[in-house]
Amino acid sequence: MRLALLTACALLAAAPSLAQDSERPSLMPPAPRYVIPESALKTVRNPKMIEEETGGRLGVALVDSSGALILGFNRDDRFAMCSTFKAPLAAAILLGAEGGKFGLEGQVSLTKDDLLSHAPVVKQNLKRGRLSMEELAAAAVEVSDNSAANLLLPMIGGPEGLTAFFRAHGDSLSRLDRKEPDLNENEAGDPRDTTSPAAMAGLMARLLFKDMKPESAEKLRSWLDQSKTGDHRIKAGLPEGWTSGSKTGSCGTAYNDVALVKSPTGAEYLLAIYLDRPTVDEAKAEAAIAETAASALDFVAQAKRSGPE
Repeated sequence: MRLALLTACALLAAAPSLAQDSERPSLMPPAPRYVIPESALKTVRNPKMIEEETGGRLGVALVDSSGALILGFNRDDRFAMCSTFKAPLAAAILLGAEGGKFGLEGQVSLTKDDLLSHAPVVKQNLKRGRLSMEELAAAAVEVSDNSAANLLLPMIGGPEGLTAFFRAHGDSLSRLDRKEPDLNENEAGDPRDTTSPAAMAGLMARLLFKDMKPESAEKLRSWLDQSKTGDHRIKAGLPEGWTSGSKTGSCGTAYNDVALVKSPTGAEYLLAIYLDRPTVDEAKAEAAIAETAASALDFVAQAKRSGPE
């Protein structure tokens, strides 16, 4: 099923670069939530159909390596970040090391007071009593270790420091206000600890393709690739020959996934999918994310095949 939002040529011509739109929370001017050619309505599973089946609110943004927003649905709506904040947090640590603020080998002390639910790496290393900043960043991304994220936040100035990092890298919408586990509250209408699909996809694209040195970007890519928490989300919907590495987020009332995806030809994209307050169970919520990813990437593949030589 294809997510046909606009013709490929029109999209690529209209989408600004990351540099051109660094001060906007969205990478494109305001536009309809989705646009589907009438000729496709009978055959295409559009995001509105998928959203309605979940009973929740679905948000999607797909950004290419140049910063062009290829497609979106509810792309500028606010959604709870949940644990997706850990991907840019890890990037902030890597960039801090690049700038000489600290070394990735620097040791952070661990105590029982640091232990939160779902902290497998920190728990395993309590007797050791310390982990390096690189080990903590890897744990935060690869297994979504909550304690690791909390231990890293003070190194960049806490939640406020991460929000400042967002702003410094062209994201004027995303904000982190609290630590784990409070950031997962996701109260209706509360802007705290939220992002939008377009803001997060754009931020991660800027970080990976522009702002980070190649060696730092490669380290973050490897952590995303090693993550197994998203096996039933975007990764499960990849068309044949595509690969991905991702950072998921789950708040109990929300299911999210932000992935760096790569086509068989080597083209890379950032795909952000956020699903808020679905009425279906977790398995069906994850299946909806997988179907949304399949539709979005199949649309890209079809557009490439039918586009101008």
